[in-house]
Amino acid sequence: MATKPPPAWMVRLNVTMLRRGLKIGSQHLLTVRGRKTGLPRATPVSIAIVGDDRFVVAAFPEAAWVANIRAAGQAVLSRGKSRERVRLIELPTGERAEVIRAFLQQVPGGVRFFGSSNPDIVVASAARYPVFRVERVDSIA
Repeated sequence: MATKPPPAWMVRLNVTMLRRGLKIGSQHLLTVRGRKTGLPRATPVSIAIVGDDRFVVAAFPEAAWVANIRAAGQAVLSRGKSRERVRLIELPTGERAEVIRAFLQQVPGGVRFFGSSNPDIVVASAARYPVFRVERVDSIA
């Protein structure tokens, strides 16, 4: 079952609220340099935690932010005044299952974007969903 991303107005609203420091579940603002324009592009992403590591899972692999991260490798992750420079490392398909399961459990509002609430079905399609480990580079004042 194909799913649609959230409407643009909702994304803009979340970006505005996150910039003002409001907490929206596990969402943070991911700002990455656009691969075509070179301009900073911001999008809300939810963070899943597995052990001591943080991860971002893309329900929409064709999203511009996914292509931008693949091109840039680095971004800024923020929520309000808290900002950190991060490196995002894409996991190979075979290493995604545990993270996808954790994401589906920790981010219940995001489950609807995967086309199924059954973790086994989503994990069986792990090749479709890019997963990035978030590594802190440094904090930004």
